[in-house]
Amino acid sequence: MADAISSIEVNSNGIELRTVQVWFQDNDNGISNENLRWLARIFGCDDPKAASEWQTELSAARSKLDAKRRKKRGAKETTATRAPDLDMSSPVCESKPENELSLATKPDAAAQPTQRSWLVQATEAVFSRSPLNLPASVFAGAVALQFTSYFLGIHEVTFEAPDGLTKQVGFLWAPNWTFLFLAFMPIFFAATAELLSFWKETGRPKVANEVSLFENHRDWSRNLDASSYTFWAVFLICLLFAGVFQWISVRLLPLLRGGGDFAIDWGSLAIVSPEIISVPEAMAFTGFAYLYMCISFYLFFAALILLYCVAQDFGNIRSNDPGNRDAVNDDVIRVIGARVMRAIFRCVVLAILIAVCMKLQSAYLTSSGKNILRWLMIDMRAVFSSGDRPQSLGNYSAPNHFTSLLIVLSSIFVFLHGASRVTGGVRANNRFGMMVVTIGLLSTAYLLIGAFAGFSVLLLAAVLLATYALCDPDFGQKSTNEKRRS
Repeated sequence: MADAISSIEVNSNGIELRTVQVWFQDNDNGISNENLRWLARIFGCDDPKAASEWQTELSAARSKLDAKRRKKRGAKETTATRAPDLDMSSPVCESKPENELSLATKPDAAAQPTQRSWLVQATEAVFSRSPLNLPASVFAGAVALQFTSYFLGIHEVTFEAPDGLTKQVGFLWAPNWTFLFLAFMPIFFAATAELLSFWKETGRPKVANEVSLFENHRDWSRNLDASSYTFWAVFLICLLFAGVFQWISVRLLPLLRGGGDFAIDWGSLAIVSPEIISVPEAMAFTGFAYLYMCISFYLFFAALILLYCVAQDFGNIRSNDPGNRDAVNDDVIRVIGARVMRAIFRCVVLAILIAVCMKLQSAYLTSSGKNILRWLMIDMRAVFSSGDRPQSLGNYSAPNHFTSLLIVLSSIFVFLHGASRVTGGVRANNRFGMMVVTIGLLSTAYLLIGAFAGFSVLLLAAVLLATYALCDPDFGQKSTNEKRRS
């Protein structure tokens, strides 16, 4: 058997005869993943399909052997823990020092589960349950806001400025509260939850060749807990700054003072039209809306962290086991890597569309457009005619510009990191090039919103391409397996 393993061409190191002899002895030593694959190739006569089946059977047998050994060690530990129950007057107990007895009865620290951060554990649990739960919760919260705005009478309101300009500032006309939370954010969460479930239950065990599902979950939890400080930092920033501080500065203080440096919209309508909504009602509604928003955006950035961790975990497994590459494993890794990259790409496209909704609303409020649809149509016609074009109303503070830019930069960073870690072990192809083009065009369209007359044409083209990419991230190209079947 040692000669057969050493004769495999791709096995440059060979194997010692003593190593094979240890396999058949009664000890606690096991067979490594690499040697298990050599055995599978020998028993499968170099047939990839047969080798894969043999590897599955050998891995299952090793798992059973490990379970028997753990049970045997557990029985020994149980016997050791019963030692203090012996008669303390016996010579055996008298001959043992007190500190030695305490060490003997102390459980193995390595066997104890590591203490996990409750925030990381709770966040992962939110995404690890049914992929429908979190998107449905976000959608339900957005619907509740829509109905509340309708009952308050601010769902569709035309505001007339002192200079005679009429402007639609209703809640239902704000894309950063309608399209964002009713469509893009739920789909983003669904895609993230699906990828996380696939990676933990199917993708990671195949890439890492870990037989025990417990060991797989333990290693993944350790990798995720390494980012606990990042989760806490994002949580505090979203709760304190994006939630409490932004609500106080953008909504509460202008309502109490009767004005501010922000353009009039549904949240500040009580300042100029108290007959439609009173200041206390506006304070309560905006407070609920911003609480919902800060929780949703914490989950959004937490999802980006999870995407980052999946890509990082994929790359670490491949770099820590560079010898684990034969024809069968390479094909499996390519398929899993392609699926991971498609999911990350979808999430990044949805994230940039979320940023587009935020910046569109800010740009519209500071323009002379009567409503956001007509504003976009007039801007689009400006490319083909020299008629009236939307004008800027002045310099207003727009916090959404900064927040949306942060979302775009964070999303692009996650995509580039995923590309470096996932496609570093998987051969890149034309599909990846189209992904880069789509994200580049969509990001450019986002940056140029309101920058020049006719920006909406570029934005429309980018959104159409992004929509097609979400439906078909392969861009019409057949995968390797499909080509082989055909």
